[in-house]
Amino acid sequence: MSRICRLGIIGAENSHSYKIAEVCNVLEKVPLRVTHIWGETKEFAATAARRGGIPEIVSDWKSLLGKVDGVMIDQRHGADHGEVARYFIEAGIPTFVDKPLTCNLTEAREILHLAERRGCPVTTFSSKPLQKAFQAKLAEIGRDTVTVLSSSGPADIKSKYGGIFFYGIHQVDCAVEVFGTGALNVSVHRGGTNAIATIEFSSGRLASLSLIAGHQGGFRWLFCTDHGDFVLPDKNDRLPYLNSARLVSDFLKTGTSPFTVSRMLAPVAILEALQTACESGGKVAVDPV
Repeated sequence: MSRICRLGIIGAENSHSYKIAEVCNVLEKVPLRVTHIWGETKEFAATAARRGGIPEIVSDWKSLLGKVDGVMIDQRHGADHGEVARYFIEAGIPTFVDKPLTCNLTEAREILHLAERRGCPVTTFSSKPLQKAFQAKLAEIGRDTVTVLSSSGPADIKSKYGGIFFYGIHQVDCAVEVFGTGALNVSVHRGGTNAIATIEFSSGRLASLSLIAGHQGGFRWLFCTDHGDFVLPDKNDRLPYLNSARLVSDFLKTGTSPFTVSRMLAPVAILEALQTACESGGKVAVDPV
């Protein structure tokens, strides 16, 4: 029987906190239990604990040391992740940072370098590319045949939670899943609070992202290939967070991230370039990862 690991969550404003906990605690789909949670407010923490069956609320996230086998950092603003991540990495606690890792590429590099020096496993990812429908479509058409990926979905370039980093991460992470980590440059065309962004990858492949503030229709992808075009409407798994919970469970058991450093840094590098393009216009180079 697999050992059941204990996970502590820092951040309860985001719905991911109790949705991950529901898969682990209520449905018991993976050998992982969310045993503690810290919330930005008492109300957030109480709601997440109730909905996710989390037995203990802590008033100080630092008190999780010695109580859990790993932590999940789930604050809505990526700029808040760095301090918490560094604290637990310094202590040698395996750390999963919900997307984005940070809102700053330099800080993201520093966090992963610290993890390497301390020998502490760290991982970060978006749940969107993990959905079975997305992976099945890539397998069906062959990811190497995709020349242009056009996507649309919710994103607010003026969000108080990090601008384009908030929700823009989903479309960017899917583009990286298709084209890899070799993004070259980006550009953004703004129209009020909405925007259309382009990302140029190596070999001339392109991603076009429609970033729509307040959009309620979910995400949509159009894969353009040399053997036809393929549309994929937004289709989550029956349990959208099951694959995420499995990855976190395996991550804690093995002490190994399922993603390379380059794969974890690439979305941050692209989003940082997109943020610059939103503010200054023009074509902006993406720092290589």
